[in-house]
Amino acid sequence: MLYKLRSTHGKFDRIDPVAFKDFSSFGSLEKDLEELIAESILDVLFEDGGLMPIFQERQYQAAIYALNKKGELIIFELKTGTAGEGAVNQSLRYAQDAGQWTLSTLQQKFNQYSNSSSDLPLAHKEAFKLEQPLDAKELNKKQHLIIIGSAADDNLINAVDYWKHQGISIKFLPYRIYEINDEKYFEFFTLPYDRHINPGHVKGVLFDTNRSWDEDAIWYMMENNRVAAFGGAKRFVEYVYPGDIVFFSHRWTGLVAAGRVKNGSIKSPDDATSYRDVEFITSVPRKGQTIKAMPFGKVSEITGKSFFWARTIKVPYLTKDEAEYLAKELNIYLEIR
Repeated sequence: MLYKLRSTHGKFDRIDPVAFKDFSSFGSLEKDLEELIAESILDVLFEDGGLMPIFQERQYQAAIYALNKKGELIIFELKTGTAGEGAVNQSLRYAQDAGQWTLSTLQQKFNQYSNSSSDLPLAHKEAFKLEQPLDAKELNKKQHLIIIGSAADDNLINAVDYWKHQGISIKFLPYRIYEINDEKYFEFFTLPYDRHINPGHVKGVLFDTNRSWDEDAIWYMMENNRVAAFGGAKRFVEYVYPGDIVFFSHRWTGLVAAGRVKNGSIKSPDDATSYRDVEFITSVPRKGQTIKAMPFGKVSEITGKSFFWARTIKVPYLTKDEAEYLAKELNIYLEIR
């Protein structure tokens, strides 16, 4: 809940709750908002979730299907307006259907979603840096349902609580929309503590060099002192800010360099590219020479974190202190190699 702080004679003396809305309050814009949130679930709202998206249902309901490290299926479903208890029964049917998906079905949906022919077990192994791919029987062995709905929908909340007490793996996450000074704000809380790095604080970001799509993308960044993203992933440049430390993650290799993002705006020289300027704080690889890198396992050992390696940004983010320490260790590692 959002509260406005009020003061009398310069002293805070009262808090007033701010009225909120849900998606249905915006009429024709409801579907646009639904799509926006559905597309932001894993990139923004669950930035530290460590989940591998494999499918997004668009035709009938706003739902995202993802695998966790164990291969369990996580189903996010967004309910707009006042959905009510019947909506939970509908979601349970979707989860029941998804629970019967075979590896072949999962593979088909993953290829459709990723627009690739990648093998799902191998892609899952790569995303979570497992020693071996999971057996087919381990993928989709369990299902977990997460329903995102209006904080004012008591019927929906009560229905979720009922099925939770019946032993169903189901959670409710509330949202609220506020209109303040003609601007719209989306409030959303993830469980259990809604932990997010403060966007206003310096952070460390592990950023992909785009090797899967373009072997030369790394040299575009190294030779021009840039952190860049391309095509449908170019929006990820917006997630780094001046002062952040960016670690360049080269697929199948490791971290190859680190740089601090310089002041200045995001630049887009063409429709397919966005970048920010950086000042390198470690040595950088040179084209034509063997690329020195800190292995991904070593990165997890130093930071004590398990990263989700399949995205352009390898969540979770690092705090300023964690980023400074990793940069120091990376520089030492690269110098002695």
